[in-house]
Amino acid sequence: MSIEPPASDVDPRHFQKQTVLDHDTCEFYSPDMRSLPPLNALRVFEVAARTGSYAAAATELGLTHGAVSRHVATLEAWIGQPLFRRDGRRMVATPQGALFAAEVGQAFDRIARGAQAYGRPTARRILRVNAPTSFAMRWLIPRLEQFHSDHPHVEVVVSTVSTMLEDLRGGFDVAIRRGPARDNAWPNHYAVAVLEDVDTLIASPALLDKKPIGCPADIEGHTLLASETRAGDWIDWLDAAGLSHMTGHARQTFDHFYVTRQAVEDGLGIGIGPLPMLAIDIAAGRLATPLPHIVVQRTGYVAVVPDYAPPHSTLMEFVHWLAQEGRQAIAGRF
Repeated sequence: MSIEPPASDVDPRHFQKQTVLDHDTCEFYSPDMRSLPPLNALRVFEVAARTGSYAAAATELGLTHGAVSRHVATLEAWIGQPLFRRDGRRMVATPQGALFAAEVGQAFDRIARGAQAYGRPTARRILRVNAPTSFAMRWLIPRLEQFHSDHPHVEVVVSTVSTMLEDLRGGFDVAIRRGPARDNAWPNHYAVAVLEDVDTLIASPALLDKKPIGCPADIEGHTLLASETRAGDWIDWLDAAGLSHMTGHARQTFDHFYVTRQAVEDGLGIGIGPLPMLAIDIAAGRLATPLPHIVVQRTGYVAVVPDYAPPHSTLMEFVHWLAQEGRQAIAGRF
């Protein structure tokens, strides 16, 4: 995306009697434009607030750092108050700026969806999906080939988050999160249930050949591997297994489950893992579940979409496909 730097002193409110073209920004200012701020400046501002820095915004938009700064300054002059403040060497959104950026991001998302809904039916659609890393790697991406086969006009772009607490501001069309699907659980959005989440004990087949686990007590001779992003998994499983006395045992902890999963596969220890995301590894013999009858039910995954999403859009086709894939996975026990 190419956006030219704005003129430093442009104030569209000053143009009262005629439509004027600003040759620096290639934007028209007119009294009939519903008092809109400069649109290019709005776009730059939203990206800067969403990415958390001018430098990141410059990279995403293909601009210089100075151009981003000038666009933000133009918008601040139009708004009449600062939208960013300095935090060390970075510029971060003020509380008012962050709220305004959320509104602008939703407005841009709505415009994009409107363009898709009323564009040419044969035009290629880009669908932006944001999902937890493990969900994307172990469950979603292996299934996308089938979706692309059935929907060749849709390009699915997947981005990931490493925490379940990531907010829903801009940058994607549908978010996969672990949470409830009930009404009003997600402000300005609604959720469709996609996949149940069930934890159980996992280990590498090679490790189990050396140190078998036939009953819960057998884990006492093993190294316990844990994940910061799935805190409490071991405590809950030990309680379900009748081993509450082991909750204080030392564990080797990694920052994310996909790292823990790899350590389990490499035979460094045993872990607790979500069955839906590990079905392909279990089927391929990379992982095993030595005590499959001991499980812990977790809050499932949902697809979160804006309230205004058109019901017959490409977005909702994808969401319904996700839900169907989830139902089939559960029916086949993942």
